[in-house]
Amino acid sequence: METARVQGLRLAYRRSGRGRTVFFVHGGAQDGRAWTPQLEALSDEFSVIAWDEPGAGGSDDVPDGFGLADYADCLAGLIRTLGASPASIVGLSWGTTVTLELYRRHPEVVRSMVLAGGYAGWRGSLGSEEAEARLAALRPGSSRASSAAARLDDASGDATPGLFAGDPPADFVPLMRAMAAQVRPQSASTALVAMAQADLTDVLPTIRVPTQLIWGARDARSPLSVAREFERRIADARLDLIPGCGHVSNLEAPESFTDLLRAFLREHA
Repeated sequence: METARVQGLRLAYRRSGRGRTVFFVHGGAQDGRAWTPQLEALSDEFSVIAWDEPGAGGSDDVPDGFGLADYADCLAGLIRTLGASPASIVGLSWGTTVTLELYRRHPEVVRSMVLAGGYAGWRGSLGSEEAEARLAALRPGSSRASSAAARLDDASGDATPGLFAGDPPADFVPLMRAMAAQVRPQSASTALVAMAQADLTDVLPTIRVPTQLIWGARDARSPLSVAREFERRIADARLDLIPGCGHVSNLEAPESFTDLLRAFLREHA
């Protein structure tokens, strides 16, 4: 793992391979290790970089007042610092919200996008009532979760329905437990609030770079109605569904996910 200083914060990232840069943006209560199967598979053809967002993994904690724009500015700054601009950006779940804000604020650093199981923010994609309900359910002390670490510690997905369509993939249970053990509740809460409040639906029709959408066909967290709305509003976006798969499709069906990703990156080389 390497680090760089961006926007006054030490940001950690993993980098391997050679070729055109592909930058991976992880989901909530995760860090860059969530992309392990994709980093390993694609480094034969691409320069792959996965960051730990501020407050996650090896990166510094988020400062007071940190918001969605700050995540996007840090991501843009890291891309530029590493000489990777413009890059293909791959986001999952909360990572798609960060990616959309990145495109809004820094479109020049984005060559193409892959949005997987995503949201234009919870408010934007699910409505204000559902966004507030999800945020309340995931706050410390709620009946469904005492903290971000508690939500994921057993890697069962029970506390957050729809992470997986079936049992968690056994190969990645140790990885998920390791990430969960390092979740920092205050930083996780900052990201959750940003996700709940965000409405980036106005960004979708402005996208003018090649865009691939990947959804688990049984995703209960970001339902297929969200995928269809992305497909409708983003010009020339292509939607591919992974059968029998839930929200964290890159771990539940890593080979299928990576095959779709590789084909898209080759097509838009």
